[in-house]
Amino acid sequence: MTKWKLAGSTALVLVMGSVASFADVTPEDVWKAWQDGATAMGQKVTAGSTTRDGDALVVKGISIVFAGDKGGTASFDTVSFKDNGDGTVGIVFPDSSPVKMSVPPSGSETGPTEIALTLGLAGAAITASGTPEAISYKTDAPEIGLKLDSVKPADGSVVDAAADIKLTGVTGTYAIEGAESGKKITEDFAAKSFDLKVKGTDAKGGSPFDVTASIADFAGKFAVDGINGDMSDLNAALKAGFALDGGFTYGATAFDLNASTDGKPTKIAGSLGGGDLTLAMDASKLHYSSGSKAVSLTINSPDIPVPDLTVGLGEAAFDLLMPVAKSDSSADFALLTKIVDLKVSDAIWSMIDPTAALPHDPATLIIDTTGTATMTKDIMAEANAVQSGNDAPPGMLNSLNLNQFDLKVAGAEVTGKGAFTFDNSDMTTFSGVPAPTGKIDIKAVGVNALIDTLVKMGLLPQDQVMQGRMMLAMFANTSTTADEITSTLEFKDKHFFANGQQLQ
Repeated sequence: MTKWKLAGSTALVLVMGSVASFADVTPEDVWKAWQDGATAMGQKVTAGSTTRDGDALVVKGISIVFAGDKGGTASFDTVSFKDNGDGTVGIVFPDSSPVKMSVPPSGSETGPTEIALTLGLAGAAITASGTPEAISYKTDAPEIGLKLDSVKPADGSVVDAAADIKLTGVTGTYAIEGAESGKKITEDFAAKSFDLKVKGTDAKGGSPFDVTASIADFAGKFAVDGINGDMSDLNAALKAGFALDGGFTYGATAFDLNASTDGKPTKIAGSLGGGDLTLAMDASKLHYSSGSKAVSLTINSPDIPVPDLTVGLGEAAFDLLMPVAKSDSSADFALLTKIVDLKVSDAIWSMIDPTAALPHDPATLIIDTTGTATMTKDIMAEANAVQSGNDAPPGMLNSLNLNQFDLKVAGAEVTGKGAFTFDNSDMTTFSGVPAPTGKIDIKAVGVNALIDTLVKMGLLPQDQVMQGRMMLAMFANTSTTADEITSTLEFKDKHFFANGQQLQ
C-alpha cells in the first residue's frame, strides 16, 4: 500500500506546483506530461474523452491505475487545460470534484475497498509552464479541502467513518523533467494552516472515536531523482539511480483524541511548539532526522492508575545517518538521541516517590555519536535476510566518537566524552570485539546522594550498593568537590587503563 499512496501524488500534481519558466507549452503538452509522469512512476493515466473547446482541452473521466496488478485505482470527473495565450497553461478543476478510489485487498479481505472523496479547490490558481520536456507547475490556493464521503468494504459492511482535511493559504511549486529512463521531480509547498477532523466507530470493537488536529505553518521541500517506472524493488531502484531528499517543517500543533471502550472514555490531548522531519536516501546512505520542541501530552483513561498522566518535554530529537551499500572503503555514520527537560505530573511522582524524598527536577538524556564503518553487506539487498533472523553484523566499526553524553535525573548528572578507533584484524584481545584505541572521560555529580536516597526508600539493597561502590572505586577518582566523581577510561597498546592504572 505504501507504493500506492506515494504514487497518488500523480493525481494531485496540480496541487503542488513549480516555478515557471518562459518557454511555451500547450494544453496537449501538459496532458501528455501528466501521462508520461505517471508512467515513470509505474502508473497509467487514461481519460474517457479529450475534447478541444476553444482555447481549452477538456479531459473527462480521468482514471489512474497505480503500480502493479494490486495497486488500486483512482478516478475523477473533469479537468480543463486552458491556453493562457502567453505560453503557459492554466489547469482548471471544478470548485468541488468527486474522487473515487479502489484500495486493493489485504490480509483476509476478498476484494477491494471502495472509497469516495470530495476534493475542494475553489479559487485555486494552477499554472503550467516550461517546455514539453520539462514542465513546471505553480499553485496558489486560498483553500484546499479533502473530505471522506464513504468507505465500502468488499463484504458489503458499513464503515462508520468521516474525515475532513483542510489546508489554507496554500502555495507550491512542482517540476518534473528528464527522460523516461529517469525522471526528476522537485517540489516545495507551504500552508498557513492544516486542519484534520476524523470521527467514526471502530469496526472491530464498536467503540466510537473522535480525532482533531491542527498545524500552523506547515511546509515541505522534496527532490526525487531517477524515477524509472518500476519502483516495487527499492534496492534495484536505488542501484539504478533513485534518490530522495526532502522534509517537512511545522509550527504550533495541537491534537485531541476522544474514544470510548465498553463505555469507559479515554481522552488524549497534546501540543507542540513546532518541529521538523528530514528523510534522504540513495544507493550509498540513509538519513532520517526529526525534532520537536515544547511538547505536552495529557492522557486521561480508566486504564491508568492516576486521574491525569501529564508528560512535558522541552525538546526531543533523533538523527540517524548510516551507510547502506557494501563497500571496501569506510563511510560516515551518526546517531543522536535527545530528550531535554522531561517532566511528569505530580500524580506519577507520588506513585514512585510518595514521601518526596527525590528531587523532582526535569530529566535529560543526550547521546550524540558519530563515526565511520565499512559495510560488508548491502543492507537494502539483505533486508529479507535480516527479517528472517540473520543477525550477522552488516559491517565493521572503524571509529566511534562520543561527542556528548549527558544524563540528568533526580538531582544527579553523568556526562561523558571520548573517541575510539578499532582494529578489526584483532578480534581476540577483547573476546570477539575489535581491539579499540582511545579514551573516554566521565564525570558524575550527585550520584552518591541519589544512591543513598534510593537505599533509604528501599529501592536498592544496601549490600549490593556496597559491592557496587567497591567496584566503582576501581574505576573512579573522588574529587575534592562534594559528591563528584571523575574517571578516564583508556584503551592503549592492547591494554585497558582506568585513571592511568592498567586493569587488563
